[in-house]
Formats: sequence, C-alpha cells, structure tokens
Amino acid sequence: MNCWLRKKTLFASEPSVATRDIVVSEKPTSNVIDITQAQQIRVLSVLLVLEAVVSYRSVPRILELFNLKTPLELPWIPHFTSVINWSLRVGLGLLRQVCPTCEPWIAIIDYSIDIGTKKALVVLRVKTQTLLQRGGAIQLQDCECIGVKVCETVNHETVCKDLEEIFAISGAPSAIVKDCDYTLAKGVRHWSAKQEKPVPVIDDIGHSMANALKVQFEKTPAYKAFTALVSHGAKCLRQTEFAFLTPPKLRTKGRFQSISKLGKWGEKMLDVFAVKGCAKKGSALDKLRTVFPDFLQMKGFIESFALTTTIVAEVMEILKNKGLNKATYGQCYELSKTLPRNSKVKNRLQAWLKKHLKIQAELTELPLLVSSDIIESLFGNYKHIIERSPQADMNRSVLLIPALCGGRKGVVIDRALNEASQVDLERWENENIPYTIRKKRQKFFENASQKQGK
Repeated sequence: MNCWLRKKTLFASEPSVATRDIVVSEKPTSNVIDITQAQQIRVLSVLLVLEAVVSYRSVPRILELFNLKTPLELPWIPHFTSVINWSLRVGLGLLRQVCPTCEPWIAIIDYSIDIGTKKALVVLRVKTQTLLQRGGAIQLQDCECIGVKVCETVNHETVCKDLEEIFAISGAPSAIVKDCDYTLAKGVRHWSAKQEKPVPVIDDIGHSMANALKVQFEKTPAYKAFTALVSHGAKCLRQTEFAFLTPPKLRTKGRFQSISKLGKWGEKMLDVFAVKGCAKKGSALDKLRTVFPDFLQMKGFIESFALTTTIVAEVMEILKNKGLNKATYGQCYELSKTLPRNSKVKNRLQAWLKKHLKIQAELTELPLLVSSDIIESLFGNYKHIIERSPQADMNRSVLLIPALCGGRKGVVIDRALNEASQVDLERWENENIPYTIRKKRQKFFENASQKQGK
C-alpha cells in the first residue's frame, strides 16, 4: 500500500545490510513495512540525489512514477524531507567513519567560495598510488572527504586549528596540495611547523601558472588594449547572426585559469583577418573588420600571447593527467624552452618544476599529484545542488560534500546511514551551524512584528 512517510524514528535501530544487494522488493500484503525494504528504499532515494542529481522533491515523484509505469513495485513512498535527512546523514556518517590508514596518502585542501557569510574548509584524502592506477586525472570516486569545517572568520590560526583537529583523526598526510591563497598557505605552514617532520606542500599547478600569466600580461598596455577590443567586439556580435564568432567570455574572477581559450581564438582570428583586399559587404569578414578594428595591428602580441597560453595549457594537461615524475618533468621542461628568453611564465614554470621534482623524489617513486582541480569539481557539484534554494547559504547541507566523494555504492550508503542517526544530525547542526539566513530572516520579522504590535 502506497503511503507518504512522515517524520518517524523507524530507522533509529535498523540492522546493517552490508552484504545485501540493493534490490527493491515487491509490495507487502500487510500494512507492516519490512525493515529491509525500508533500508533499500532509503538507499535508492539517496542514490537518486547523488547519482541522478535530482532535487529532493523530485525523488518521491520519480519513485511514484516507477510504481505507475514500470513492473517495479515499491511498498511505500518517502516524503521529500526524509530524503533530505537521509542524504545529510550519509555525509555525517562518512565523516564519522574516518580513521588513520597505513597506506601513504596526499591531502587536498581548499576553502569553498563565500556562501552567505560562511565558508567551508574541505580536506580530501587521495592515496599516493591512485594517479598511476587511474591512468589519468583523478575523479571524485578516488577521493575520501576526511574533514569539513564551517566558519565565518578565516585566518592562518583558524586554518591551523582546523587541520590539527582533522589530521588528529585521519593521521598526517605525506604531502598537502593547495592553491596559492596566502591565508591557506600560512595556516598550512604553521601546522607543518608543529609536526615532528615538516610535511611537504605542493602548489597547485593550475593556480601557479595562472598567477604567472597574470604577472606577465595583466598590466601591459598591449594586453589591456587586446582585452578591451575583445570585450567591445563580443558585445557587438552577441545578438547578431555572427554570434558564433563571439570570443570566449572573460571571467572577472580567476580569469587567467582559462585564458588559453582566448589565445586560441585570437590565433584563429588572425587567419581570418589575413585576407587581403576589400571584404564583400555584409559578409562575416566585413562585420568582423567593423567590430574588431585594428585587430591585425596587434598581431605580434596575439601570437606571443597565444604561444604562451598554449604551452601552459599543454604543460597542465600533462601534469594533471600523468602527475610529476622524471619523465613528465622532461616533457614539460622541453616545452618551457619554446617560450621567449625573457618570459616570466617560462622562469616561473621552470622554477616550479625543479622545486616539485625534488619533493617527488623525496616522497615517492610514483607520479606526484600536483593538481587540486578535483576539489574545485567537488565544490561545483555542491553548488549545483544548493543553488536550487532561493536563500542558499552555508547550512547543514554542507554535509552533502562527503557524500559526493568516494564510491557511492548501496552498501556504503547503508553503512553510513546506520553510523549517524537523526539525533546525531541535529546535534551536529547545533554545534557547527549556529544560524542560517532563513533562521535569521524568520527571527527578524518575528521581532519586528512584535514591536509593531506593542
């Protein structure tokens, strides 16, 4: 019999089904819901949120659709609030399962972007051998989230304190991968100084190269003129029949992390503009010459800019997919030699390669993980989920972050659910999320209405 499951304590003492496959049973003939069936349905509900990336409210509708349109029959349909609680309990349960490991591993750390007034420090654990086993860039299923700390004040002291608490549970990593943020770097340095043996710090190759490109180009007159021309041309082309020729959008934040796309576009456009003589009126070339005046006069800068960004992109592709060892070091160093002698990017790239090859030689014979892209991907997946809320802020939904990592199998989800009860979830929220935007909004209007009444 189909029914909506209201908030109950049905799952508070459910037995584990660690060795059972997640197969939904047929509807029971009695009104009593079997505990095993309840476990199977809640695991299926969480998988729909994490794997199918659907909203919480959509899960009951999808399950109802299964009942109506497929041979699969479900004994009951949960309420969407139950789906929310189950998903967050999985994240909390996974955090509570964190323990030391005897295998060498690397920590990837970063802060999420500001959501409301709070940030979250996230620490991922990746085994040193993962990059070689994967044969390419690591994925979220290769990572384990070992720590999530929500805070409003971020400085080197809070970073150091949070890392101490997280690594006290998980054990110390062989190395730490981070971006070039000053506060994060200082906090890691202070934590490392307290250890018996300092832990090597790996600067993310993506952010390091973005900073090098920024130093070389951002303040030069040629770059400013080029980007101004590109921005003007993009506005002129965006809503016309030639919109397909619109240049890549220039990001306001982190612009130089994807600037190679602009370099490739500029290089291709040079070939288009190289046509001699007058263009046919109304043609694409005629339009382009109008919206990008004097484009060919910037040929020298565009070619140099395109060469530099292309080399940087090739280097990052090698290092992000294969890691750093003697072989990839040689490939990247040879690529750097093709840059101009006075190139700041060249000097910084070669210095980065020498510094981190030394770290690799001290740590392991395996390729060294040198990219924190995976944690950026994790934040992107998390933002995609919470932005469905009109008042999105850093609330208890941050517990979804651990659930988005690792192998999301039914057995793992069921074990995590049994590890954290609803009471544990509420206790964690009270301790770590003292307020949310929604709660502040409600309290503000309640107080305002009471004053008016008086």
